[in-house]
Amino acid sequence: MIVGIDAGGTLVKVAYTENGVLQFTKYPIAEMDRVAAWVNGLADGEICITGGRAGVLLSLLDNGAKEMVEFEATHLGVQFLLQRMNRKDDAYLLTNVGTGTSIHCIEHNKQERVGGTGIGGGTLVGLSRLLTGVVDYEEMVLLARRGSRDRIDLKVKQIYEGKVPPISGELTASNFGNRIFEVADQLSKEELLAAVIGLVGETVSTISVHAAKHCESSTIIYIGSSFFENPLLKEVVESYTVLRGATPLFLENGEYSGAVGAMSVLQ
Repeated sequence: MIVGIDAGGTLVKVAYTENGVLQFTKYPIAEMDRVAAWVNGLADGEICITGGRAGVLLSLLDNGAKEMVEFEATHLGVQFLLQRMNRKDDAYLLTNVGTGTSIHCIEHNKQERVGGTGIGGGTLVGLSRLLTGVVDYEEMVLLARRGSRDRIDLKVKQIYEGKVPPISGELTASNFGNRIFEVADQLSKEELLAAVIGLVGETVSTISVHAAKHCESSTIIYIGSSFFENPLLKEVVESYTVLRGATPLFLENGEYSGAVGAMSVLQ
């Protein structure tokens, strides 16, 4: 068995081949001992580990495993997953929205990290819990899809009421800036959660579009566990990316890019 593991800040993502078929699974970071026990129980296999918690996982393994830099593993994994989608993109911006967000310029099969932000999935979960008390991620996403941001976010067209704005009126002028103090006691969990996802999605896509111009690329590939079963975040990122003049692409199983890249060096 060939196994690639991405031990990140929130999740441990695993990609492996079984009977020639590529498989994926993931565990909360709190269950790293469980991952180690599974790896230690493999009768025969090659292991490569990447991610910020790779050192911790390596210390729990009975036998040695290869280790590689997370950025390079993610790059290789994205290339692998693009091929599975029958795409041959040679130049693009890569935005990885995990606990935080890391942005990379890819050109001629080389990657360069060009920036990032602390706004990401960790922000989504943490801020949502502080504002609403909702702890479960699936519940957060479900409630957010039912919510409206109209009473919380201020759009450009609302500032330029009665006039034609110099930029798209649909852009958000201020997240959580629409007279929120007047309605704070009336806001539902659904509205607040939708606004949090809007804040994260718009911040990530705005930074990505600016970085894409630096890379002279119009295609932005978005990956990361934050998009898993979170259609609202995808919708926000996609619409804002298009609104700002770039082309978004979401990779199938993109959250496993690091694990896939680590696995690919063993083949």
